[in-house]
Amino acid sequence: MLRANARRIVNISWNFNQEPYYNYISILDSCTETKQLAIGKSIHQHIIKHSRCNDNRSNLLDKLTRFYVSCSRVDLARQVFDLIPNSDRNDKVILWNQMIRAYAWNGPFEKAIDLYYEMVEYGVRPTNYTYPFVIKACSALQDVENGEKIHEHVKRQGLDGDVYVCTALVDFYAKCGLLVEARRVFDGMLQRDIVAWNAMISGCSTNGLYLEMKGLVLEMQENGLTLNSSTVVAILPAIAEANKLREGKAVHGYSMRRGFVNGVVVDTGILDVYAKCGWLNYAKKIFRVMSLKNEITRSAMIGAYVTCDSTQEGLELFEHMRMEDTGSPSPVMLATVIRACAKLNDMRRGRKMHGYTVKLGSNLDLMVSNTLLSMYAKCGRIDDALTFFEEMDLKDSVSFSAIIAGCVQNGHAEEALQIFQMMQSSGVEPESATVMGILPACSHLAALQLGVCTHGYSVVRGFTEDVSVCNALIDMYSKCGKNDIARIVFDKMSKRDVVSWNAMIAGYGVHGRGKEAISLFYDMQFVGQMPDDITFIGLLFACSHSGLVAEGKHWFFRMCEEFKISPRMDHYLCMVDLLGRAGLLDEAYGLVQNMPFIPDVRIWSALLAACRIHKHIALAEEVSNKIHYLGPESPGNFVLLSNLYTTAGRWDDAAHVRVKQKDSGFKKSPGCSWIEINGVVHAFVGGDQSHPGSAKINEKLKELSTEMKKLGYSAESSFVYQDVEEEEKEQILLYHSEKLAVAFALLNLDPSKSILVTKNLRVCVDCHSTLKYRRCTDAPVRRCEKLAMDGFKRGRGRPKKYCGKVIRQNTMQLQVIEDMTLDRRLWRTRIRVEGLVGS
Repeated sequence: MLRANARRIVNISWNFNQEPYYNYISILDSCTETKQLAIGKSIHQHIIKHSRCNDNRSNLLDKLTRFYVSCSRVDLARQVFDLIPNSDRNDKVILWNQMIRAYAWNGPFEKAIDLYYEMVEYGVRPTNYTYPFVIKACSALQDVENGEKIHEHVKRQGLDGDVYVCTALVDFYAKCGLLVEARRVFDGMLQRDIVAWNAMISGCSTNGLYLEMKGLVLEMQENGLTLNSSTVVAILPAIAEANKLREGKAVHGYSMRRGFVNGVVVDTGILDVYAKCGWLNYAKKIFRVMSLKNEITRSAMIGAYVTCDSTQEGLELFEHMRMEDTGSPSPVMLATVIRACAKLNDMRRGRKMHGYTVKLGSNLDLMVSNTLLSMYAKCGRIDDALTFFEEMDLKDSVSFSAIIAGCVQNGHAEEALQIFQMMQSSGVEPESATVMGILPACSHLAALQLGVCTHGYSVVRGFTEDVSVCNALIDMYSKCGKNDIARIVFDKMSKRDVVSWNAMIAGYGVHGRGKEAISLFYDMQFVGQMPDDITFIGLLFACSHSGLVAEGKHWFFRMCEEFKISPRMDHYLCMVDLLGRAGLLDEAYGLVQNMPFIPDVRIWSALLAACRIHKHIALAEEVSNKIHYLGPESPGNFVLLSNLYTTAGRWDDAAHVRVKQKDSGFKKSPGCSWIEINGVVHAFVGGDQSHPGSAKINEKLKELSTEMKKLGYSAESSFVYQDVEEEEKEQILLYHSEKLAVAFALLNLDPSKSILVTKNLRVCVDCHSTLKYRRCTDAPVRRCEKLAMDGFKRGRGRPKKYCGKVIRQNTMQLQVIEDMTLDRRLWRTRIRVEGLVGS
């Protein structure tokens, strides 16, 4: 019938001027209702061709605009809309609303906002139907600036009590992560329908606020409203993330009773809950009985396999789908499969997936590219990851965060800082994931100034509300020797998880502050936070590096008996180190022999290190044989045994070990120390004279040596393991890397500032003694080594027997950090001035 009417219009007699207009209107209304794009376009062409009905031109254009909007052809709708004269268009607010709605639903979302401002500029008064659509566009873009402006317009129009407008505002603020603002709008609503409640519930759910979400659901029910399918969809993500299996089952049962389970979105949400809670069989059952399986459900099932450590089955499901030829997989599914390859560390299949995405053209999708980038990095192929990153045409914050994290995980902290510099110069703003990636790089290189600036930026952006970011800050400050600031960050956290407590306990442990670590562990129990196996590794480590032998034994026993945590290799490693440092070598050896599993090389290496400290040659030789039998050996073990022989004067045995080390292909890692001066990290190697300031550094060292000798310093030449004259031994000791770093700092830093030195190896006894002579200089020295840190002030240091006792010193207060630049552009400028970002 519709096609017949269209043909009649084409053949109509033009002797009757009015008839074509009414027929056009009738046919266009029918096309709009049935979304007959082809017929509607032919009518449009006919109107243009015959140029009739000029008296009613605006009305026809109005109808054509509505027709194209109904068919989601926003581009054609806009072309027709722009042809309507301003005088006619400005009288039709409904037409403006339709165009704004079309952009808000179909994009580009920016044009919905632009059209709104154009509407206001032309004097057309927005209505309560205009604002929900333009606010929806702001939500899609997470455009806080324009969203807040439009909220002000709403207030001036007196529409801040309208239920539709307020619901859109709640959704907007929630999607932008501004839950306080969302709740303020929600609480101010005079009337709330089910859509408004769902918007607020969804906001809490997607932002991980499970308890707040649960409270809202109960409050909604108390107000006489019943959960619908949209409510169920909204609450399922929070239940899944919180691993609330019991609540998930209750929602599943409710959905079955209400008939919601036949919907793809509800079924997928329930499947995800069971997967996140580890109930893979239930997830498989949900998937099996689904009446409709599409890309979304299949991607969810593959993701469920990956979540439940059945990654191989997930990949098999994907291969089965390809064999069934269900069509080209979506970017979401491809990203899920690539993540599965990364989890299995399966580079063969990962490269195959990379080739498959290129064949499909999906490698141009940013989400797929970012997942491929992460896969290469997580599989240890950092060179491939860097190459792929350079070849990416489009990069966002996820891309930069992935490659920065990959560089740090693969021991390329310097490259991570360079890429961070590139990120800033390209105008991409760091996100919380970027911060969590760059902070470990700051820790590794002792780049404290960059770490402090990153902390300031995190405060400005609100990232410090994220527990994971605060955990990374605690770790960074601890490893950079600022344990007191780490504690301030810890104390200011509004929420803490077990990782937060573990990080702070480990921070105390690495500084040898064992009693404070134990005190914090008691606090942990008092607030009801259950410790895990990592907690006890930090606690035992703290006891080991503080000489708290009895306490270490006590907590090892309580871990097994009271907390029912079975000791792992790392726990035994800490205990062997604890006993070995205390000189209880026979007890340590007995513990190793009675372990419930075969000790690995690390255990024997810890015992060998204790033998060297206490000069127990016979046991050291036996342990060395064990290490040689287990393999693979490390150069450190050869060095330990060689040094032990040297100390005992057995030069031939020491030389034999060195030859054996050389024949095995191992090289001793040279001692290297890093120090950050005005934002630039400087590296020094023992005896190296290649630094531009070497002449001044050497002169400063000789000056300090002279002053220290006047105060009673005597070089610990027994720890030079070369058979050379005493004077030459003193020269070797004088140019150790940490001494070069300290001398350089004294030449370039204000005397009142602390000196932070990081070293890849343990500091020798002579350097440890040297750094205690604080009276030769006004600057307190803080040294971080691979496993322990020392602070020296007022001429004091740790006992030689243990690693890590820290003398408290005045450090930068967190207030300074929080009062840092509040403008992101100034934050970036500060880093540039300090030399970390190129101009």
